[in-house]
Amino acid sequence: MSITTLSSRELNQDVSRAKKAAKSGPVFITDRGKPAHVLLTIEEYQRITKQRRNIADALAMPGVEDIEFNPPRVSINSRPANFS
Repeated sequence: MSITTLSSRELNQDVSRAKKAAKSGPVFITDRGKPAHVLLTIEEYQRITKQRRNIADALAMPGVEDIEFNPPRVSINSRPANFS
C-alpha cells in the first residue's frame, strides 16, 4: 500500500491522477500544507467502516440457544459506606 499526498491545487488540476493513486492506497489532500481530506476507494472505505456486531446482535443469532453456557456465579460482598 502506497500513500500519496497532493495539494488541493494538484487535485483540482489532475483528478484522474488522484483516483488512480487511490487504487493503491490513501491519497491525502492538503490545504495550505496541512492534511485536510483523504481519498479512498469505495472498497477500502467499506472495509474500514464495516459494521461491527454488538453483543445484542450476537446473542440474537439463530442457533445461539443451542450453545451451552453456564458462567460461574459471582458473589460481590460489599459493606455500607462510612461517612463519619
